[in-house]
Amino acid sequence: MKNKLLYILIFAIATSVYSQKIPTKKIKKLIEKSELLNEHFVGFALFDQEKDKMIYEQNASKHFVPASNTKMYTFYTALNVLGDSIPALKYTIKGDSLIFWGTGDPTLAYSTFKSNKVVDFLKASTKKLFFISNNYKGNFYGYGWNYDDYLEDFQPELTAFPVDGNTAKVYKNEAGGVTVKPPFLQPFFKVDPNYIHEYFTIHRDFYSNQFTYPSTISKTGYLQEIPFKTSPELTISLLEEKTNKDISLIDIPLPKDFKLVYSEKTDDVLRKMMLVSDNFIAEQLLLVCSSTMSNELSTDKIIDYSKINFMKEFANDITWVDGSGLSRYNLFTPNSSIILLKKISNKINDEERLQSLFPAGGISGTLKRAYKTDNEKAFVWAKTGTLTNVYNQSGYIITRKGKKLIYAFMNNNFTRTTDEIRSEMARIITEIHNNY
Repeated sequence: MKNKLLYILIFAIATSVYSQKIPTKKIKKLIEKSELLNEHFVGFALFDQEKDKMIYEQNASKHFVPASNTKMYTFYTALNVLGDSIPALKYTIKGDSLIFWGTGDPTLAYSTFKSNKVVDFLKASTKKLFFISNNYKGNFYGYGWNYDDYLEDFQPELTAFPVDGNTAKVYKNEAGGVTVKPPFLQPFFKVDPNYIHEYFTIHRDFYSNQFTYPSTISKTGYLQEIPFKTSPELTISLLEEKTNKDISLIDIPLPKDFKLVYSEKTDDVLRKMMLVSDNFIAEQLLLVCSSTMSNELSTDKIIDYSKINFMKEFANDITWVDGSGLSRYNLFTPNSSIILLKKISNKINDEERLQSLFPAGGISGTLKRAYKTDNEKAFVWAKTGTLTNVYNQSGYIITRKGKKLIYAFMNNNFTRTTDEIRSEMARIITEIHNNY
């Protein structure tokens, strides 16, 4: 009788342990039996957070172009470097002069951000205003960016003191012409009667702010958002327009006793970057992080600093060159992203906050249409990454049985549509959620 009870107890324990374990073979089958995924280079890693154990890996130590999965690395850097608000401006007062430097803060008059702290600060000053622009140490584009995309709204130029997101927003007005924001740029837009295009589109000269558009505008309302050519002089002009004050350009070193003005809440800026995959915010946030180390705004230096201080476990296994993932020179592995996502989770240590900062499947951001919810609740929170022939997702899953998993799912060099790849990935992740 005792032996029988012992057998039953052992069987019950074994059954319970087995039921708690996600079977590797079934996950492997999900991936390897997909005809679509067998057509291209796929990396996949699935990690059990509670057991601190890898469940399944395929090509997980191989390098992939991450696209906007890169923003997770920028995100983690910002979590470690920035406080609860974004430093927007450094300044010092000398006699009758207020002298200021940019920090790379992307939020001034950009997107949905409403803070007017910088403009209000400059407006309120009774001093003469002087701007110093020499602290950005870099090109107007990131390393490896596609110069053919200079007209695209996802690739504005990088500066120490962005205004209006370094882009012009163009609308059709009641008079049949265009209205430009910021208004200072309006005179740079000209009709070109010889410019014929099937759809209304604005063209800008690569080297200057000479904008042209067709004489016929059929579309109403918002038309286009187009990056402008940046310069310190243009930055001053845009700031003068917003502050109604004269601002001069000078060049002096930053003193040790400088002061700071802050703008938006850091979480709000990070959320905007992650949910809509905003390249401009990502790039500028790295410069903001760099500005906290010194007055030199350098993407290269803050990446090196972050790898040494926050990512030493995998620093030698990745190639990281920009903040957004626009560059194809970035190379990460599924394993490095798993480790990073663990570190992000531990750093935030608040599930509700963590989930609010990542796109939620079926609910928000770049995953809103990729997944269906389960009883109107999200079960996957992940950063996407998309370039031509590249689509990735990396993030967190909560299964119906309550298991908390981390995954990195990377697809490179496919020739099908991104929609097909996205749908197949969603099918597999949903099966993992439903069954385990």
